[in-house]
Amino acid sequence: MKRKYTYPLLMMIAVTLIFLAERYLDAQEKQKYVEAATSVKSEALDFFLPAATSNQIINHDYYTLEYNEEAEQASWVAYTLTKDQLVDAELSRPYFEVDPAVKTGAAHWRNYKNSGYDRGHLCPAGDRRFSPQAYDETFLTSNISPQLREFNGGIWNRLENQVRDWARRYGELTVVTGGLLEDPVAKIGEEEVYVPSAFYKIVIRKESSGFTALAFLVPHSESDQDLKAFVVTIDAIEELTKLDFFPQLDDATETQLEASNSVTDWKF
Repeated sequence: MKRKYTYPLLMMIAVTLIFLAERYLDAQEKQKYVEAATSVKSEALDFFLPAATSNQIINHDYYTLEYNEEAEQASWVAYTLTKDQLVDAELSRPYFEVDPAVKTGAAHWRNYKNSGYDRGHLCPAGDRRFSPQAYDETFLTSNISPQLREFNGGIWNRLENQVRDWARRYGELTVVTGGLLEDPVAKIGEEEVYVPSAFYKIVIRKESSGFTALAFLVPHSESDQDLKAFVVTIDAIEELTKLDFFPQLDDATETQLEASNSVTDWKF
């Protein structure tokens, strides 16, 4: 008779212990997210934002962007990336959502359906795995641009991984990225979302001796070329985008930084 009640009791105790252990581990993981997220708000991000060309500057919790209503996407997205933020967390992929912060109305994700183009992240979801909130925020439609699948999963993905490697090596980076919107190769969906002809990415870091930056301009096509083949000056990207990057730097530093395409300060 005692055995009849002993087994169920032991089973209940075991289930309770497992439940409590899972709760503890969940709490520990959430604390890890919180600790990583504290470093997201960096003074460097505000300092390195491009000059505004509209009243559509949107400050999300984990990145900042300027929305281009005509192109129905961001002209640029800027964010900081630190070594501590690069965690290998398993997070559920959310649905894309229209960004409610865009006053003129962000493009709907349905524009991309059956278009032949991926919903390509500008601030990569892979850079925001340290927090479920940060990860989900990258799935707002203001943070995506039409990208060919071979491009999105190929050369562009390689560049994103290279930036992560630099964050691990150098500690903290500021990244500004977007598409060339002046002469789109196509327009998709009812809202005629521009398909950029190329994409750019600018990476900058602060050192004891000053600042160093590297800029890439990648044609919107499949490529197996070395990343160094796409290094350009920031001046070249400014000429094509009509944007003014790093206006808060003093003139001498800005001129020197934006005219350089040297890769010697960056480990590939």
